[in-house]
Amino acid sequence: MTALEKATGDVVFKFEPFVLHVLCQELQDAQLLHSVAIDSGFRNSGITVGKGGKITMAVRSTHCLEVPLSHKGRLLVSEEYIEFLVHVANQKMEENI
Repeated sequence: MTALEKATGDVVFKFEPFVLHVLCQELQDAQLLHSVAIDSGFRNSGITVGKGGKITMAVRSTHCLEVPLSHKGRLLVSEEYIEFLVHVANQKMEENI
């Protein structure tokens, strides 16, 4: 809170979702991993095949959070709300695990 109160610009609370990139030898391997990821709740997962044939499977969570806290140094939220955001972000981290 002390650092936030001293901020002169915009401050954003941000939680990035889990991402895991796996290089696969065969498309079937990537498809199997993709099925497992989707069935495990990682709905934003996908397969990319590069120009050179490199097959990458990305396991991605949808658990993101981005909330403005201040604008031009003016605090927009209460300390209680920031504590709530930290609690929500920690829950999302547990879901990632």
